[in-house]
Amino acid sequence: MSDLIFLDSAGSSIPPAPVVDEVIGHLKRETEIGGYRAAAERRDDLEAGYGVLAELFGCRPSEVAFTDSATRSWLAAFDAVPLSAGDRILVTEAEYAGNAIPVLRRAEETGAIVEVIPSDIHGQVDVDALNLDNRVKLISLVHVPTNSGLINPVNEITARAREVGALVLLDACQSTGQLDLRGLDYDMLSCTGRKWLRAPRGTGALVVRDEVRERLWPRLVDLHSGEWTGQQEYRLRSDARVFELWECNVADRLGLIAAARYALDKGLDVIEAEVADRAKRLREGLRTVPGITVQDLGERQSGIVTFTSDSVPAMELKDRLWDRKVAVTVSQAGSTLIDMSRRGLDEVVRASPHYFVTPEEIDQAVDRVSSSR
Repeated sequence: MSDLIFLDSAGSSIPPAPVVDEVIGHLKRETEIGGYRAAAERRDDLEAGYGVLAELFGCRPSEVAFTDSATRSWLAAFDAVPLSAGDRILVTEAEYAGNAIPVLRRAEETGAIVEVIPSDIHGQVDVDALNLDNRVKLISLVHVPTNSGLINPVNEITARAREVGALVLLDACQSTGQLDLRGLDYDMLSCTGRKWLRAPRGTGALVVRDEVRERLWPRLVDLHSGEWTGQQEYRLRSDARVFELWECNVADRLGLIAAARYALDKGLDVIEAEVADRAKRLREGLRTVPGITVQDLGERQSGIVTFTSDSVPAMELKDRLWDRKVAVTVSQAGSTLIDMSRRGLDEVVRASPHYFVTPEEIDQAVDRVSSSR
């Protein structure tokens, strides 16, 4: 569908040709010599990938772990945080269901307390409303929510967390690949490859700062994460790869590395500026359409653009747009229950234009929304 206007990079974006070539090429090589030997041929490239992702995030290679998804990354980090009865876990009003459910479940298990940080008048985390003490063990911070265009402040929250020794787990699932994350301060970061980074599905990464790793207790470890040193003894790795497992999809991992290189070559600052430009153009266009309400929040906004129609349910509007060759998706209340309930929203149409969408295509998409409403 070469004439498709693709506005769903916040769901699963379109990989560039070098990524596709890398994945398919390695799979073909596996058919020729087998998976083990094919992986051995790419050992140096796989090792170099830690440096590539370190450049992407502005961290050290020792702080990078590869995973198979943002969820796996987030769970690995969250499960490693020691918790006891009475400990406090803070989440934002934009918390994602994939994080909230394990938080609530672990609170049941440990007796920890889950509390919601209020939002300010712009919908982002109210830094002044942070109620911190030494019982706060973790702040779960969603950088860019799945259901609105806001960008939450990071460094200000982490600075406050440092005062009481709390850890900050940054959910960068929707910001990796569209924003330049270098210079952000956090303790752990989870991300996926399939969205704005334009990598294959089934890829992700976890960043764990060297300074906090000894405070964590990884719960899922194997012969890659550690070494069996005696019948009753073992030794875990001393870097972030302690959060990796031995088995992985080598082709997809090479694809993720290729996608990160592709983004770095284009320029993270260039990508951020172009995505912001497309999203701004789309918001401004949608605001001119009668019966369409843009639902985005935040003083600073991302490439995610959400809107509703006064007369057409979001799912139906999504389908109508698909028939008109515009790809969008729908965010429903169950994905971000606190925020959607607070705003009285059951669902929103979510559009997420990447840099490869032209300004002309944005204008065409607005016209097709107008004719579909």
